[in-house]
Amino acid sequence: MVVSFTPLQASDNHGKSGKSQQSHSVHNSMHLRESGPNYVPQNFKSSRNGSQMRKNSPQSSNVQYCTLESSSAVATHSYSSPSTTSFSSASESQGSHQDCHSDNTSESPVSASCMTEDLNDLKDKLKEIESVMLGPEIDVVENFDTFKLLMEFPSGDLKQLLAACARAVGENNFTAAKWLMTELTQMVSVSGEPIQRLGAYLLEGLVARLFSSGSSIYKALKCKEPISSDLLSYMHILYEVCPYFKFGYMSANGAIAEALKNEDRVHIIDYQIAQGSQWVTLIQALAARPSGPPHVRITGIDDSFNAYARGGGLHIVGQRLSRLAESCKVPFEFHPATMSGCEVEFKDLGIRPGEALAVNLAFQLHHVPDESVSTTNHRDRLLRFVKSLAPKVVTLVEQESNTNTAAFFPRFMETLDYYTAIFESIDVTLPREHKERINVEQHCLARDIVNIIACEGKERVERHEVHGKWKSRFEMAGFTPYPLSPLVNATIKSLLESYSDKYSLEERDGALYLGWLNRALIVSSAWK
Repeated sequence: MVVSFTPLQASDNHGKSGKSQQSHSVHNSMHLRESGPNYVPQNFKSSRNGSQMRKNSPQSSNVQYCTLESSSAVATHSYSSPSTTSFSSASESQGSHQDCHSDNTSESPVSASCMTEDLNDLKDKLKEIESVMLGPEIDVVENFDTFKLLMEFPSGDLKQLLAACARAVGENNFTAAKWLMTELTQMVSVSGEPIQRLGAYLLEGLVARLFSSGSSIYKALKCKEPISSDLLSYMHILYEVCPYFKFGYMSANGAIAEALKNEDRVHIIDYQIAQGSQWVTLIQALAARPSGPPHVRITGIDDSFNAYARGGGLHIVGQRLSRLAESCKVPFEFHPATMSGCEVEFKDLGIRPGEALAVNLAFQLHHVPDESVSTTNHRDRLLRFVKSLAPKVVTLVEQESNTNTAAFFPRFMETLDYYTAIFESIDVTLPREHKERINVEQHCLARDIVNIIACEGKERVERHEVHGKWKSRFEMAGFTPYPLSPLVNATIKSLLESYSDKYSLEERDGALYLGWLNRALIVSSAWK
């Protein structure tokens, strides 16, 4: 979940937040250029009282936002923007209608030359009438069905409007989508309620999808990356305020410690070692083993993004873990493998005879493309490869979300539901006025959200599956479940109690589910 983070544009609704301190935080935390009304016409606010719309003066703000390339496309797309629609053209159309009737007042009925004989002509006439009735400052609604649809949306229901906008985007209904985006801009805020904050990033994803289909979403992010020390700080804050990563690491380490408890030499292969934080507690636990610590070797596989986040290569992780192991008197070696998990071959792992092997797949496997992306199907190929290594145990930690092969609209709704729980849980432990909360959500969550919504094909790297699907993949690769330790489960329950009583823990079908209220969020399991 915390893998590819970059700040995004998000509308900060100052009229609603009313907190200068939050505004100041937004201003200071975004090293960005001001986007103004590029992404939707912000100088208009709808009032769904019949068909009336009222024009507001543009709201001034000294807060700078960052924008996607796709967002900028809204302002330059080929349709006529509300700010450039000419009232005179509508008046001339109206005048031409009057002239037509005037010229034929001597005839009864009206001359056929003024009658519309073709249905397409009739549709054009109706559009012109709509344009006059709705006002000169909004685009003509393409048809009466769309117009009726827009009028039926309940005002103030942010979730329903987000869902409606996603449906319009999915159906390529440009007029409805643009209208709804204008509405949503007035309702979302990076400093508001959890749904308002999430809504800001969901809206960013919808805009990106509508205007660029997300084909270059990562390249299009114009915000300056935070320096590595800042990004590490944001990631650490998220690690501390939510139990998701601690839960995943603790449950995986418990399974590894149990499987290797009688081994003198152990080799752990971590398919995305990142900062190496997971192994701190395991090294400490192995040091306290009654029979004495084993010789530990860790092979850390990594990608370029985590190298950026660390501010350097894998040697930084190796040095940190080596110092820890030395202080704990644990014999230790670190073997770096700087490559994507899809590229790993047997020669890259340094397998040695006499070592008990454990493979860790924590928050990583959903980034590996499967058969829906490529005929190579790296996801299943990787599992078969890991099975061929004959490991004592393989640990899997993943988000319990179905966004891999789902069509766009159900994928959007799944993302809305899943991240609503995430943002609500952040609200419990990280005060809304906390100066770093916006940075945490932008740098550690938002980019993943936009990737899920705006990208397709190889560009969509956030491809989560529910545990039932992972279970099928592991079984097809020849694995069987490895039971989790009851002692670890009890420790995790104690951990959750220190956060909030709204977290839930359930063991089901050999897997451990961490949830927020009734929504399962993270699942941990072990295999052999």
